[in-house]
Amino acid sequence: MSAGNLTLSLLVGVLFAGGSYLLLQRSLLRVVLGFALWGHAANLVLLVAGGPAGHAPVAGETTPEAAADPLPEAMAVTAVVITLAVTALLLALADRSVTLRGDDDVPDAVEDALAGGDDRGSMEETR
Repeated sequence: MSAGNLTLSLLVGVLFAGGSYLLLQRSLLRVVLGFALWGHAANLVLLVAGGPAGHAPVAGETTPEAAADPLPEAMAVTAVVITLAVTALLLALADRSVTLRGDDDVPDAVEDALAGGDDRGSMEETR
């Protein structure tokens, strides 16, 4: 493994870890940022998995062994477009939540409070 691949692999790990941390937060904006970090990390995984760069795959000028594989780059571009669309959707939902509720924090779920062992009893008793 070359030094460049090792660096990119470490960067992928840091991006996935940072994205996971942000996805577990209560603020919707942080969740959106965590998803964006996951998207960037996934794109880097695709590019690292594609192997070393090669020559342009032009017929007659490059041998098949020396040509670059265009599939990882095509998959990365597709992943960028999908990540951009989902991020735009999540930002619109977060904006709608701020408009309706006044903040972007996720409220507590009743099921979480009941599963936490508080003394409110079963769900049937609270209804």
